[in-house]
Amino acid sequence: MALQGNLRDFAATEILQLLGTQKKTGCLTLEWNTERAVVYVQEGRIISTRRPGMAQDDPLLRFLLKVHRLSKEQHRGILTLQRESNRDLEDLLLNGRYLDQEELAAYVERQILDDLMRITRWENGAYRFDPSHRWNNPPLVRLNIEGAMIEAARRVDEQRRFVSVFKDPHQLLGVLDLPDPTEPLSDEERELFGIIDGQHTVAEVVEAAPLSEYEAYESLFRMLDQRWLEFVGRRDPGVSASPTGPAKAVHPRDKVRPLNELAVAAIVLASFAGLRFGSGLLPHAAATAPERDPFIVSQVRDLRFALELYRRERGSYPEKLSDLVEDRWIDPAQARVGGGVEYRRDPGGLDYRLNLPKSR
Repeated sequence: MALQGNLRDFAATEILQLLGTQKKTGCLTLEWNTERAVVYVQEGRIISTRRPGMAQDDPLLRFLLKVHRLSKEQHRGILTLQRESNRDLEDLLLNGRYLDQEELAAYVERQILDDLMRITRWENGAYRFDPSHRWNNPPLVRLNIEGAMIEAARRVDEQRRFVSVFKDPHQLLGVLDLPDPTEPLSDEERELFGIIDGQHTVAEVVEAAPLSEYEAYESLFRMLDQRWLEFVGRRDPGVSASPTGPAKAVHPRDKVRPLNELAVAAIVLASFAGLRFGSGLLPHAAATAPERDPFIVSQVRDLRFALELYRRERGSYPEKLSDLVEDRWIDPAQARVGGGVEYRRDPGGLDYRLNLPKSR
């Protein structure tokens, strides 16, 4: 027998907890105004929040595109395959080798938690649980309902904190400092440093981030709290960002090396090996050289990162800075930072000295 009612009487959280306690199997359908949601449970555990097949608004497909795990080309290929075979999206992703099973399961879990955040906030609407409507594919995840609901509730509470900090989505974000190389960062958080450039608003950064909306705000909140980021101004709606255009995130499988992502690449490198600086470098902390222009200090830091990355790739430091320019690690202006830098590579190419002219 189907179970149905109104969310005014029983919240989605209470209904799911009941299904978990009684170890039910079936599909819970929820509706509120124009919004729809489904939660498939199997023996009291959540296994999916999407319908079998691949609907036009499939939550998993939408999530994978938002976090940049699928490119537009891959998306078109999957749409073509699905039209021809009518197979389920998860089956297409696995058999098409877009993702392996472990990786896909992790994305499915993140997508489920994202959906649970949404439906647990519904205060009205209708629900219906049908035990005859079952998920017939092998489930990739089996989430404990109590644990999943606790996490969803935690995220909803955290989101309220984010709203108080990011109350103006038109504020501009800039990098204040880079995290310590030993700081644990996800690949997606490292990529954020390549998006944030002082020219783009909070809303634009969240849209371009390789994270869900909640995850993006969570990362930005942490970065502000750690004083890695700062608000640097505001841009009114409808005003263009800059001649360079809107924030753009690079797909992780695109083999490009944009100059504004040098810091990101350096953080990635440092996470695995730690940065080895030459004996004649400027001090690591910009605060130890107050006489220097902050812009010059920042440029020198990028130059050091480029030198380290070059050594990592080539096995030795470049013979001259123009080698970095030719190989597109830096642009010509960065090689002339501060009116001209003195660069000398030691014999063997395993060390170097980098000095700026005396401050005028």
